[in-house]
Amino acid sequence: MIRPDYAGGSIVNLMRSLADACGSVEPLPYLPLRAEKVGLPETAKHIVLLVIDGLGHRHLSRRGRGGALQRHLRAQLTSVFPSTTASAVTTYLSGLAPQQHALTGWHMHFSELDAVAAVLPLKPRGSGRFEAPDRLPQRLFGHRPFTARIARRSVMISPQSIARSPFNRYHAGPAQVLAYKTLAELFARIQEAVRQADAPSYIYAYYPDLDALAHEHGIASPQTDACLAALDAAFGRLLAALAGSNCLVLASADHGFIDSPPERQLDLAQLPQLADTLSRPLCGERRVVYCYVRDGQARRFEAAAGDCLDGRAEVFPAREFIEAGWFGPGRPDPRLASRIGDYVLLMREDWTLKDQLPGEKQHPQIGVHGGVSADEMLVPLIVADCRA
Repeated sequence: MIRPDYAGGSIVNLMRSLADACGSVEPLPYLPLRAEKVGLPETAKHIVLLVIDGLGHRHLSRRGRGGALQRHLRAQLTSVFPSTTASAVTTYLSGLAPQQHALTGWHMHFSELDAVAAVLPLKPRGSGRFEAPDRLPQRLFGHRPFTARIARRSVMISPQSIARSPFNRYHAGPAQVLAYKTLAELFARIQEAVRQADAPSYIYAYYPDLDALAHEHGIASPQTDACLAALDAAFGRLLAALAGSNCLVLASADHGFIDSPPERQLDLAQLPQLADTLSRPLCGERRVVYCYVRDGQARRFEAAAGDCLDGRAEVFPAREFIEAGWFGPGRPDPRLASRIGDYVLLMREDWTLKDQLPGEKQHPQIGVHGGVSADEMLVPLIVADCRA
């Protein structure tokens, strides 16, 4: 079991160090990266951060040997808890730990809406849609974007499919938003942003394809191997193109992956005694599940979870995760407790748990994340100095 290392070895601390290097106008309430992890120079005119969705440290070490990414590997960091895109990418985009930004997984119960929603697309579970989705970020998010905290011109480079989504537009803040369709276009946009910037700049870029392929085919599949090879080659070409540009290029990830075979994938419909105690659909992730329990059913839930999930999951009162600092240090956002339910199911080994609502599409997944294994929690920090 790997806990987030918020004392100087997590992506939260990376963002504090980046804020310092970019000239923070609103200090982040965390420690910077420990010196033995990596020190970031404050003299680079341009700083690029590439977030590669799903690239775990262990996976890079196994499958990316000898490539440009692995050659520039400087440190191993932990993700946040849970180790999932909704929580970790929000950390990259806000500079805050989940303890403060309070986005706790793919599916979340928002008391403001009295609904369970997928937070990144801001769509309700099941069928239907929210009214005025463009206004939801102001209601649901209480944090400032990272780009509003630094004294640099900023650029956000995202896939065209999400570049101007409500979630992305909110977190872009004052940054210029650039969209891309292909891997080649992604790296062309990064080069363009560096070359066209007269003043010191911060460039954030996000690449989702490795994550999508790992979910569908598995993290050790030929499809993900091909994706990583193409990404690695493109990264090497980027560094060559930016040589002498007074630029510091960093790459990291939001989480890693494990594979969960079909026989380890539990469905709530097959656990009626557990399902009968719940007041809402499952929230969070398949590897870290938030359960909202009906009034007066806590003991029954605990007994049912013990019977149904023995050896497959650990059951915790949700408040313990906040009190123990799993979501981060410091005072929690007042909405955090309502967004993780009454109990947390921490799935063991390669077990997962899911449910399905009427009108909801099935999304079979081989590769999964969100849990606390080393493969899921540990991410690489890649640093390439292109200043000279």
